[in-house]
Amino acid sequence: MTDTRDFALADILTMTTGRLLSSRHMEGVYDIANWMTGDNLMTHQIPRAADACGKALLAQHPQLTDVAPPDDIDAPDLMAWLSDTERQHGQHLPVAPLPPDAWEHRNPIEELCDKIGAEKVYAMPVPDGGEQR
Repeated sequence: MTDTRDFALADILTMTTGRLLSSRHMEGVYDIANWMTGDNLMTHQIPRAADACGKALLAQHPQLTDVAPPDDIDAPDLMAWLSDTERQHGQHLPVAPLPPDAWEHRNPIEELCDKIGAEKVYAMPVPDGGEQR
């Protein structure tokens, strides 16, 4: 049996709709994406992860396939929509990690070089035992 972790519906819908609905904003995005990929993602890796995770989340929860907020909705109406959607589908749902073949771990620096060109990337070494900040 695959381990699961409960996530807020708003975090899940952020990944399935491409709209930032998480009350934790980008922290919610990183949290669910890191859980599902088993990676510690950098910003430029989030779009690739969102694509893989969004598809997997809809496979795990097909009842969310057509769930998305209306376009051009203002903040109060969006919160009302989200509350109603949580009443219909639950505030939290279990989320399983991606299957091993659904995510390719890539060195984040190499991936960034491939994305924007090595000449635009400056990597600073972190001393042994040091933490990145």
